[in-house]
Amino acid sequence: MHAHVSVVTPVYNTEPYLEECILSVLNQTYQAFEYIIVDNCSTDNSLAIAERYAAADSRIRVVRNRQFLSQVQNYNAALAQIGAQSTYCKIVQADDWLFTRCLEEMVGLAESDPSIGIVSSYRLAGRQVKEVGLPLSARVVEGKALCRTQLVDEYHFFGSPSTVLFRSSIVRSRVPFYQEGRLHEDTEACYSILEAWKFGFVHQVLSFTRVDNESMMSKARRFNGHLLDRLIILDQFGRVYLNEAEFQACWRRHEKKYLRFLAEAALWPRGTEFWKYHVGGMATIDYRVSRAKMLGQIALVVLDILLNPKRTLGLAVAALRRRWDARIRPMAQSRHENAR
Repeated sequence: MHAHVSVVTPVYNTEPYLEECILSVLNQTYQAFEYIIVDNCSTDNSLAIAERYAAADSRIRVVRNRQFLSQVQNYNAALAQIGAQSTYCKIVQADDWLFTRCLEEMVGLAESDPSIGIVSSYRLAGRQVKEVGLPLSARVVEGKALCRTQLVDEYHFFGSPSTVLFRSSIVRSRVPFYQEGRLHEDTEACYSILEAWKFGFVHQVLSFTRVDNESMMSKARRFNGHLLDRLIILDQFGRVYLNEAEFQACWRRHEKKYLRFLAEAALWPRGTEFWKYHVGGMATIDYRVSRAKMLGQIALVVLDILLNPKRTLGLAVAALRRRWDARIRPMAQSRHENAR
């Protein structure tokens, strides 16, 4: 008998992408699954698309929230819908999709060792392959060793919520599954789970993450959120997976890198939303920027600008690109769509 998988897609106004997402699930080579689509009071045709496919395939169950939820609340509500017969749980975000062998490869690896709690793989993010760095021989890794490697060597093997597969018993044991009020709740969940479970990794590209649409993930990329993410993770889990000397070395190295980034941002206009994002993230771990350290980094940045005009030009070009991405490109796309 095949292990049963619960595939879960939380939906909110993703009409342009939802059908592609649904078809990628239905076209899996592994067919022992239920597909739960949870609509968060969409105002476009997302619900109609989901219901049309549910009418044609009994494995699809559509749930509509009675009231609008925040993104994390909606993900938690969707995960709470998995069936009692479910052995594994796979989130597929509504603007992402899976390659056809995703479930088969992930379930196959998970079935090889009952102590595997999370399975991940390579991911195609736009045109870039992500989650690289593990040796090809590393298919099953102790969770604590994996997390230590990520913290010390600055890797990231979890990807996005669409990248990983969880053992359903873990999903049921965490209520709510994702902690609300966090900036990178999906990453924190993985670190927490791997204190007690092993990590499996399939060395194949099994999922696709869209990078050309406006989402929480695209905002994090635009604001260089991975630097803040790593600071938060070090604060929350550094002493869980590292000894004190390792933790202090990692913290000093990364704090310096993060403050350097903020110093550059202070000299190159970023906008209110950028600072709101970073200040809000720092507040989740009660972290406050040292005035002395910040001024020191600003002085180093100014000195670097004076001594390295080529790099300064590069920063100016990057600032113009950010302005284009944040303001001009959406306006251009809107004019294009209205003209069609």
